[in-house]
Amino acid sequence: MKTETLELKFTNAIAFRNLCGVNHRNLAQIELAFGVNIHAPGGKMIFEGEASSISLAGKATSRLFERAVSGINISEAEVLAVLSFSKIGMEKMQLDQISFNVGSKRITPRNPAQQTYMQMLKDQDNDLVFGSGPAGTGKTFLAIAYGASLLLSKQVERMVVARPALEAGERLGFLPGDFEEKVDPYMMPIWDAFTQTLGAEKFARLKENGKIEIAPLAFMRGRTFTDSYIVLDEAQNATIKQMQMVLTRLGEGARMVVTGDPDQSDLPITSVSGLSHAVKILNRVEGIAISKFSADDVVRHPLVARIVKAYDTDRKQQVI
Repeated sequence: MKTETLELKFTNAIAFRNLCGVNHRNLAQIELAFGVNIHAPGGKMIFEGEASSISLAGKATSRLFERAVSGINISEAEVLAVLSFSKIGMEKMQLDQISFNVGSKRITPRNPAQQTYMQMLKDQDNDLVFGSGPAGTGKTFLAIAYGASLLLSKQVERMVVARPALEAGERLGFLPGDFEEKVDPYMMPIWDAFTQTLGAEKFARLKENGKIEIAPLAFMRGRTFTDSYIVLDEAQNATIKQMQMVLTRLGEGARMVVTGDPDQSDLPITSVSGLSHAVKILNRVEGIAISKFSADDVVRHPLVARIVKAYDTDRKQQVI
């Protein structure tokens, strides 16, 4: 096949160094992703390879440079995020349509799986959305962020977040402190997501005003939530009966997002995860959307994706 070349020039030296990465590590990722060779002499890049490949590589590199100019650190994870969209030809305008604001913070999908998930969250026809898959894929963070955007824009009256306190079972009453102090250790990942999106002060104020409520799974029985946005996290640790109970808490004007990793259930081996069961039987129910993530969609440290894949491979081999 004929090898062609493409040359791009970059005028911002600081952003250019950020784009290239330490020892040109970022460029090595781009080369590997598109099967091209890249040379970066003095503020420009020369791409060598097939015409279609160098075109995609050039567009991805230009997008990364734009982000570098805006002050974003071009880490390995940032490169992988941009590359994942470039491979499928996703344009910046399309990403902007999917993105949303939480106050001054712009939330943008980092890969095609997040794109699909965010589209489901934003679709007003979906009153119940499941986000199923490995840790580190952004399921909980995006669910919390979108709920916070609805709360700030007054599209819902309050947010309710629930998480099975499995280790505590029915013994929360024996733990020291008041109700919130008893459940805080189990809710910490939720609070971290709120703090990242809203900031500590605004989050504390909304929580104090009752706009954001903690509701451990065991305490949701018998309640009906209206004009609310509900997030059930770590749902793989809910039993089938508990899942049925929480899903039927939806009242008028309420929406719910259920997140979890079916492969990480802490339930006794004799118990079936309510998350796996719900995803199976509700797959084609109107008003329900199901988004499934994989190890390829992990957006934490790149090593996390490799660890998840290794465990997936080991699990499949044991089944065989």
